[in-house]
Amino acid sequence: MENIPSKFVERAVDELSKLPGIGRRTAMRLALHLLKQDEKDVELLGTSLIEMRSKITYCKKCHNISDSETCNICSNPSRDQSTVCIVEDVRDVMAIENTSQYNGLYHVLGGIISPMEGVGPEDLTIDKLRQRFEQEDIREVIMALPTTIEGDTTNFYIFKQLRDKSIKISTIARGVSIGNDLEYADEVTLGRSIVNRTPYEDDSTE
Repeated sequence: MENIPSKFVERAVDELSKLPGIGRRTAMRLALHLLKQDEKDVELLGTSLIEMRSKITYCKKCHNISDSETCNICSNPSRDQSTVCIVEDVRDVMAIENTSQYNGLYHVLGGIISPMEGVGPEDLTIDKLRQRFEQEDIREVIMALPTTIEGDTTNFYIFKQLRDKSIKISTIARGVSIGNDLEYADEVTLGRSIVNRTPYEDDSTE
């Protein structure tokens, strides 16, 4: 049983331990570290977190995090406006951008279809994706979802929504290991998987 001599420290430990990958022991270490820092530095940390939560919005086009209504990728005229890379979340956008091998736009789904976790197509931004095809001159879609059963299920669902349109549909090359999230792939491997993307093949028997 922990013996924390201060209710303020205990409250800080409780909140820090809610962060992913942070147990109570690590939370205690972080809290005590912050206690030793200059008060202004701790206030700056607190203010930055509050501003991040209250001021960051999501791009109205691609649903990437943004400081304004349209993110700096969608509003950049030098990006290829005819190509859209579909990803699971904003971490994948960051991972692909770090490769410097892609110059198109993105569409962030906000997750992947997972019946086991109660996540269906209606919980994602697939309807918004459909709207983009009505409003934008999109010629290629790159599906860059996790190489998992859930990722493949989502790929197939999106493919069914788009196969009647005159759009090139491709998927990243399998240089990314099966079962891996894009954010954990090294930049060279991920970059090559984008450059060497292949046409999406419908393997279903439907």
